[in-house]
Amino acid sequence: MRKIISIIFVCATAFLTAGVAGAEQNVSNQFGIIGEIYPNLASGALTFAKTGQLPEGVLLKAENVEMKFEDVNKAIESQPVQIREELRKNAFFVLEQEAAGRLLLQSAKKAAENPGNKTDEQLLNDYMNRLTEKATITDQEIQTFYKENESVFCGTPLEKVKNQIGPYVLDEKKQRLVVEHVRTLGKRIDIIVSAPWVKEQAVSAKNNPLDKIRGNGRTTLAIFSAASCCGPDKMLPVLNALKSQYTENLNILYLEAKKEQILAARHNVYSIPTQLIFDKTGKETFRHTGFLSKDEIAKKLAEMGVK
Repeated sequence: MRKIISIIFVCATAFLTAGVAGAEQNVSNQFGIIGEIYPNLASGALTFAKTGQLPEGVLLKAENVEMKFEDVNKAIESQPVQIREELRKNAFFVLEQEAAGRLLLQSAKKAAENPGNKTDEQLLNDYMNRLTEKATITDQEIQTFYKENESVFCGTPLEKVKNQIGPYVLDEKKQRLVVEHVRTLGKRIDIIVSAPWVKEQAVSAKNNPLDKIRGNGRTTLAIFSAASCCGPDKMLPVLNALKSQYTENLNILYLEAKKEQILAARHNVYSIPTQLIFDKTGKETFRHTGFLSKDEIAKKLAEMGVK
């Protein structure tokens, strides 16, 4: 199992009237909750944000937080040259990440007793620790993790790696708690994002292998994975077997996480292998991290009516 390093615009009179009415309808459709208007665009802090009209150049406003075009551009330019073009196509994702950091810091300052006595990093660490302090793991969770990822340990017995698996599984559980807290920020804070800009970004963000096929009327299975230090990726034989079985009614996509880091991050894929299943409309309906056999995947697909 590998962590993915981290860190998306008479008849003539009747015709004109219809055109204006249609334009007004298109504009009105831009306003609302981003996760509802543009499914699968937001994956974090802007899922429950609302679209609206903002002053020119302003992309986001939320209480004391305001973000502009230049903030997004600056964030992109600060990244390695080789991924900047991909980030430009995913400017919404960049805004979402930058906004999350600022909004969390704002929340951390509100929750702190003496915020002036600590650095921003200390405030955020304290805030995250409070969010996750009750997280615990059981021996059963450790055993399940080992069983689902046994191939990664290259035959090493559970007892010899148990002490390493425990902290890892606990960290993942804490991470999931933080991810959900961030995803629901818009329920606790009134976040407004520029409606015209979001509409434009919703188109740009779909220029990737996964968004090009999901929601096309067929169920989609996406596997984020890669080879391990123990040898070839063991999900590949599973993938090939599935391709042979499902020839017409299932989209199957294999994504190397290291080559699709932004796409993986957009879908909250932090460890590999991770399998995602999307229904015919493109909505995620199943997620699993760790090795999953052909039979197990086929069983899940059957539950969704894919045979």
